[in-house]
Amino acid sequence: MAKEKTSALEEKDGVIQPPTINTSYIEKMRSRRQKQPSAEDLIAGILKGDMTALSRAITIIESKNPLHFDKAHTIITGCLPHANKSVRIGITGVPGVGKSTFIEAFGTHLTSLRKKVAVLAVDPSSSLTKGSILGDKTRMEALVKEKNAFIRPSASGDSLGGVARKTRESIILCEAAGFDSIIIETVGVGQSETAVHSMVDFFLLLKLAGAGDELQGIKRGIIEMADLIAINKADGDNLKSAKIAKVEFNRALHLYPKKTSEWQPKVMLCSALNNEGIEAIWEQIQTYVGITSKNTYFDKKRQEQNKFWLIQTIEDHLKSHFFNNKEIKIALEEQLKLIEENKTTPFAAADYLLGL
Repeated sequence: MAKEKTSALEEKDGVIQPPTINTSYIEKMRSRRQKQPSAEDLIAGILKGDMTALSRAITIIESKNPLHFDKAHTIITGCLPHANKSVRIGITGVPGVGKSTFIEAFGTHLTSLRKKVAVLAVDPSSSLTKGSILGDKTRMEALVKEKNAFIRPSASGDSLGGVARKTRESIILCEAAGFDSIIIETVGVGQSETAVHSMVDFFLLLKLAGAGDELQGIKRGIIEMADLIAINKADGDNLKSAKIAKVEFNRALHLYPKKTSEWQPKVMLCSALNNEGIEAIWEQIQTYVGITSKNTYFDKKRQEQNKFWLIQTIEDHLKSHFFNNKEIKIALEEQLKLIEENKTTPFAAADYLLGL
């Protein structure tokens, strides 16, 4: 008698898990997660170099929740006396220029010199969904593994100038945590990088050769703010065009008036992918810091930045208080409806709301 054929796919009884999970431990973990650390706890953690405390504190200062404002203020005030002990480097360039690859190579070089590097990477926010990818850690695989490196991606939100709304405050917190090299990677929005320039000591502009922007680059604006232009991806077949672009940018830089810092901006070639030219760029930054520290420009620039920070903070507070006012919220909805019905103009509506 032939055996009955059975399918290879058959269901077997699963293994019953023994009750090894301690329910009291689970409850303890849940209560620990729900408990939020105080501002004083976070400050103490930051000063000890605790990355978790630093990340939590940055999240609080970036929050738009009015309940977090006082806590954020306390954290910033507590960290401020321990700040201003770093070199702040702003790095910008058009999308596709290789900012993340460059920062990874540059940051890894600094950590090899026993520097503590904090990267504040700003991702563009969607004007439709308001969301951001925040994938900079994924693109910096080598740097994220370094124990002396901290990478914090933030959404640009509605901030202009290619930075997040609380980047300046994040710098203070990172300095208090002991980071001596702060890198701000901007969105790369072209000529509206004044916000970045107002919070860094050294402004590095990454360029591409053969991308058709050599003439655009010669225009005033972002080039005038740059302390160094690095032509990235200067390797392989692109090396020849990179050398030509370097000559063109050098000619353009000599047309600009001399900077008050007494620093003549340089044009350099680099290949972040092949780790070429990275060390030379760091040497130029050190030379710049040495010159500007000696002629007191470094400290004067920091003072001017603090004045700019004051004005910006006032503007942020006025905007926040205005839009969080309950009366304004109701009136704003009414005025928006009237605009849709063509019963008022944006200017008349604005005057009415400001009058409230």
